[in-house]
Amino acid sequence: MFRFISENLWILIPLCVACPSYLVMKLLEPVHYWEKRNIPHLKPWPLLGNFQDVILKKRNFTYVVEEYYKSFPNKRYFGIHQFHIPSLVIRDLDLIQRITVKNFDHFIDHVNIVDTDLDPLFDLDPLFGKDLFSLTGQKWRDMRTTLNLSLAGNKIRTMFCLMSECAKQFNNYFLEKNEDVIEVEMKELMSRYTNDVIASCAFGIQCNSISDEDNTFYKMNRAIISQRSMNIWILVPKSGRKIKINLISTEISTFFDGVIKDTIHARKEKNIIRPDMIHLLMEAMKDGEAEEESEHVYTGFAAVDDDSHASAKTKPAKQELSVEDIVAQTSISFLAGFETVSTLLSHCLYELAVNVDVQKRLQQEIDDAFKKAEGKDLTYECVVNMEYLDMVVSETLRKWPPVAILNRKCNKDFLIEGDETYGEAPFLLKKGLGLMIPVYGLHMDPRYFPNPTSFDPERFSETNRENIVPYSYLPFGTGPRNCIGSRFALLESKTLLTYILSKFDVIAISKTEIPLELAPDTASPLPKGFWLGLKKR
Repeated sequence: MFRFISENLWILIPLCVACPSYLVMKLLEPVHYWEKRNIPHLKPWPLLGNFQDVILKKRNFTYVVEEYYKSFPNKRYFGIHQFHIPSLVIRDLDLIQRITVKNFDHFIDHVNIVDTDLDPLFDLDPLFGKDLFSLTGQKWRDMRTTLNLSLAGNKIRTMFCLMSECAKQFNNYFLEKNEDVIEVEMKELMSRYTNDVIASCAFGIQCNSISDEDNTFYKMNRAIISQRSMNIWILVPKSGRKIKINLISTEISTFFDGVIKDTIHARKEKNIIRPDMIHLLMEAMKDGEAEEESEHVYTGFAAVDDDSHASAKTKPAKQELSVEDIVAQTSISFLAGFETVSTLLSHCLYELAVNVDVQKRLQQEIDDAFKKAEGKDLTYECVVNMEYLDMVVSETLRKWPPVAILNRKCNKDFLIEGDETYGEAPFLLKKGLGLMIPVYGLHMDPRYFPNPTSFDPERFSETNRENIVPYSYLPFGTGPRNCIGSRFALLESKTLLTYILSKFDVIAISKTEIPLELAPDTASPLPKGFWLGLKKR
């Protein structure tokens, strides 16, 4: 062995030098991606890219996005790196419109955690492989068409009675308490409400997570949010599959799969009809079902109207759903709202607590609605037609959007024409390149929203809405690939706000963090919690 080494040192020494050098070169090559193309960019760290502070949990992702957005005030776009992967950040509103609407055919897909071209096994994942967010190309178009019919505004309206029951259940629990001021961690509380709404409206299951803190459905929802294996998938997706680490644990997947399949079986056997998502998707399972005209139902300014956007050129077909499709769409699409809506409600109640004049005006509108109802339950129309309530929710979504960025993937080469005003030459986006739209940066840009850190619902009054620049306000995305659950989320949020504020003042307490700062760990919005007080009116 030693003789072999000594006789071949002239080969081995260059190899020992060349191999590490080659590996270093390959690792550093992506770092120069934007520099080689003469695109303005942020200098990345090797391997970590431009999000080292997020990875090391030093700063919240939302604030990092805002800082980067402000770094190039006179550019339409700039380059960054997510780990070693280059992405183009789009600042210009006209380009955002082209990418999301006008030239949507070039940017149909999301940048998924796993690229199914590299990892076809991802398609077999019982939940993430089939949900609407992960589907691509024609599969996405067909599924979106089917779900649009199932989630039309008039069908969302039928779920209002289920949401109302959850909201009244919430109120009754706290009305029975004798404390003058009930101190609550609002994020946890709102998660329990959204859990019950999802359980009822999506899965056809009734539970009371406020009083029954350990119900199985809530524990499974929380388990999904806290999945640590997700980090491995995001960092090294191909390795995640190779070592057989699932995005969602087998226990959780099996639970939701069993719940939905058992519900479908029971309803077919007993001919049960209930105004929830399971029923609507079961209707879509029927072969040859006639397409219904989708009635436009208003749920709020922030809701995205699918009819207002031109769709892709290839006409989508209504897809017959399988039981597995129903499991995936119900589990992922609606569980996504579990965290989104609870965070929206927490932020909204926080803003009402620290902006007492806004809360009092909103309560007056709610009181007037209950007086007109003359002791009867509020109707869907009563809730969605409250103008100031919509203004408050819309402003909450501006100041605290559900997602800091939108992402798209370039599906086929696309040319961005040069613009001498910005000193930009033509730039060809190559197929496969990821794009980011900095929602939080846009929402906090004083050019579009003066004094952006101020909570001002008047921005969304009937008069002032006309001044909002198109594509500067994107709480639920835009274009054909917008958030399909925006109307549901708005109705769910407004229903609870109406009931809470009719019986309670929401107040700041000693544990309330003022001003509010997002935690470095994106898994928990606030390091010390959303502590607020409920005081009976």
